[in-house]
Amino acid sequence: MAQTIKQENIMRNIRIGKVAINIGVGKSGEPIERATKVLEEITGQKPSSRLAKDNIRDFGIHKGEPIAVMVTLRRERIETLKKLLAGKNNQIKESSFDNFGNVSFGIAEHIDIPGIKYNPDIGIFGMDVSIVLERPGYRISRRTSIPSRIGKKHRITKEEAIIFLRDKLQVEIV
Repeated sequence: MAQTIKQENIMRNIRIGKVAINIGVGKSGEPIERATKVLEEITGQKPSSRLAKDNIRDFGIHKGEPIAVMVTLRRERIETLKKLLAGKNNQIKESSFDNFGNVSFGIAEHIDIPGIKYNPDIGIFGMDVSIVLERPGYRISRRTSIPSRIGKKHRITKEEAIIFLRDKLQVEIV
C-alpha cells in the first residue's frame, strides 16, 4: 500500500514583499540632504524625497516643498532589514502588527543600527520602518490589467505575521 505524503500548498507561503524606510524631517534644505545621506549609508540605495501636501503656517511648511525622504527595499536588498531589526534588539511590540500582514516600527536614533557610526556633520535622525508581508498571487491587486481583490482566506492575519517574523527572522514579540 503506497503512502501519500501531503505537501504544503506553496501558494500559502509567506514572504517579505517590501520594506519601506522613511525619515520625516519637517523642513526642506540642508536637513533633507543630511537625511538623504543617512538613508544612503544604511541601505546603499538613493532615496526619494516626499513633498508636503498642504501649507502649515505654524511650522513654516509650504505645499510642494520636500519634507521627508524614503526608500523602498525589495528582493535582495531586504537583507538591510536584519540590520534594522538588530537596532531594535530583535524585539517588536505586538501592537506594531496590523490585521493585514504589515508590521511597522520606529528607530529613535539611526546610530543604534549596527555598523553605523555617529557623524557630527550629519547629526542624528530617527526613522520609521514598514514591512509588507505577502503571499504568491498578491500581484492581482496591483496589476494594471483587470485588477482584483485578494480573497479573504488568502490574506495574512496578524497571528501568521507574528509567527513568520518569529520563525524566519528570529524576532522576539513583546
